[in-house]
Amino acid sequence: MVAVQQLLQDGRFPHGGLAAHHHLAALPHAASAPLRSPLQNHKTLLREGGGAQPGRCQPCEPKTGAPPALHLRGGSGGRGAATPSQARLGSAQPSPAQPTAPSAASPSPAEPRSEHTAAAGHGAAILSPPPSLHDSQTPGSIPPPASPPLPIPASLPAQPRSASRRRRRCTPPAASSSARSGSAPGPVLPFPSLPFPSPSPPPLSLPSSSSSSSSSSARPGGKMAAAECDVIMAAPEGAGEPESEEEEARREAESFKEQGNAYYAKKDYNEAYNYYTKAIDTCPNNASYYGNRAATLMMLGRFREALGDAQQSVRLDDSFVRGHLREGKCHLSLGNAMAASRCFQRVLELDHKNTQAQQELKNASTVLEYEKIAEVDFEKRDFRKVVFCMDRALEFAPACHRFKILKAECLALLGRYPEAQSVASDILRMDSTNADALYVRGLCLYYEDCIEKAVQFFVQALRMAPDHEKACLACRNAKALKAKKEDGNKAFKEGNYKLAYELYTEALGIDPNNIKTNAKLYCNRGTVNSKLRKLEEAIDDCTNAVKLDDTYIKAYLRRAQCYMDTEQYEDAVRDYEKVYQTEKTKEHKQLLKNAQVELKKSKRKDYYKILGVDKNASEDEIKKAYRKRALMHHPDRHSGASAEVQKEEEKKFKEVGEAFTILSDPKKKARYDSGQDLEEDGLNMGDFDANNIFKAFFGGPGGFSFEGCE
Repeated sequence: MVAVQQLLQDGRFPHGGLAAHHHLAALPHAASAPLRSPLQNHKTLLREGGGAQPGRCQPCEPKTGAPPALHLRGGSGGRGAATPSQARLGSAQPSPAQPTAPSAASPSPAEPRSEHTAAAGHGAAILSPPPSLHDSQTPGSIPPPASPPLPIPASLPAQPRSASRRRRRCTPPAASSSARSGSAPGPVLPFPSLPFPSPSPPPLSLPSSSSSSSSSSARPGGKMAAAECDVIMAAPEGAGEPESEEEEARREAESFKEQGNAYYAKKDYNEAYNYYTKAIDTCPNNASYYGNRAATLMMLGRFREALGDAQQSVRLDDSFVRGHLREGKCHLSLGNAMAASRCFQRVLELDHKNTQAQQELKNASTVLEYEKIAEVDFEKRDFRKVVFCMDRALEFAPACHRFKILKAECLALLGRYPEAQSVASDILRMDSTNADALYVRGLCLYYEDCIEKAVQFFVQALRMAPDHEKACLACRNAKALKAKKEDGNKAFKEGNYKLAYELYTEALGIDPNNIKTNAKLYCNRGTVNSKLRKLEEAIDDCTNAVKLDDTYIKAYLRRAQCYMDTEQYEDAVRDYEKVYQTEKTKEHKQLLKNAQVELKKSKRKDYYKILGVDKNASEDEIKKAYRKRALMHHPDRHSGASAEVQKEEEKKFKEVGEAFTILSDPKKKARYDSGQDLEEDGLNMGDFDANNIFKAFFGGPGGFSFEGCE
């Protein structure tokens, strides 16, 4: 005891009262002496101003070979950091401008530091071994076995700061707040689990050997490290801190999910999607979050994205019934009926009474049936039936591009180009690189005789899918058709009608499905035939043209002209009426009027034909013709014939007189040639007497006699 007191007086325990108390506790007569804990000594020193004072127990040095004390100190710029001079000289006094808070292991604020101390930033752990005591060891004492210094890094690894990670502080909340406000720091706990000291320390008493051994066993070598500043401690795996972080993340994710549910109930699916996404980002291993977002994407019509979320939900939880059901619905909406059937069967394995899965399984079977029928009908070129099947299948698979493409292609083949273009354009708005949609878009232009633009779309489709057979064939046909048609037009302009006829015929054999282009080719060939005076063949070509395209005005006009040339006036009037109803122009109106006049003229008596003269016959030719025809059909000439023959000849004799009366008068002839109604002009041919004309032409009675004529 005397030796220890001597050491205290000599200042041989520079590391504070902890080592001194260890020495005192080892003495046999010190069991009854009161012992203060290091925290109590620490607080007493703070209350009394700190530092070594006369009459108090001075710190003593540990025995030689004692393990070094572990101290947690702040960085070079923090409170309690030793200056370089203090580290070298072992100064026992803190800087008056910035007092240093003593550690829990050292009641005295004055603590020398080794030159091995590393100022490694805020919160770094610094190993400060005590100076060697080999030269001043008390005689007769047995030093404890030497232990190697603890391998402590120069600095603790920096911990990431996040919203869910809390800063663990070594000081109590009260002390921390006082330190932040600038007041004197409070006592610092060596470990967060130790209790805070009571405000009034108990009287100093020396511990028993058992208590000494228990306190010394708190750290290897009987020493405890002191923490002087706030540090971010990394909690071990499985400790309470990560569990609280996980629980906090779950609560936050649940909050996001509830907000998403609220927006979903309001049918604000975009906001619901955003909150479900936040929930997934916060807690990515929850199957229900993916399931909810999949349902939202389905309501937004984004079935392909919804399929990914639904598949992820069942990967996380294979027993998630709603996840399998949503996956099946997405597959079915995208036209994958077989995959949808497997998903619905899985639902029934988990819940055999699930009526929704049972109904959806029937829907998938229906889609498969329509798909098979459509394939057969397409081969039969029954495009209307294919369109019908695809319409029914799309009721269950509204997002299936394959069904839409097949429908659009059939619409184009049926000549319903606006509908086909609308379907293809809708797909291209969602996926501009869809080769099938590009092909259908080009096919519509190709069938509308926009061959140059069609070739551009076919080339673009082949860029996206070089092995696209339909696009390749259509592109080749379009180029060949364009070349043949241009060559035929060139030959026609040059007057080479036979060559033009051959080229148009070759072009017609390239693609029988190209309705509009073939209609133009038929009309062009009909024009060639009319130039070659093959009027009946020309009429046939024009008829084929209007069969392919009943709105093709040029074909109607060409055929009507051919009808006029062959005196088929009724057919000509019908074609001109069709043209005028479609395009009411002055030119078309005049053509119709001319045809109507010719039709009317064809229905009245043809006086030129009755006399057997041409329309351009002169007056003398008309008189000679009348003389001949009148003598031929005069009733007296046929007096010996039957009554029927006499009646017929009398009728013809009368017509010959009418013809001569009209054609011999220049004014009447002009009105007749213009198609005017002669009865409207006051000429009533019903009361006409042919005998009077005959007598006037051949003279009075006895001027002409049929006696002796056979």
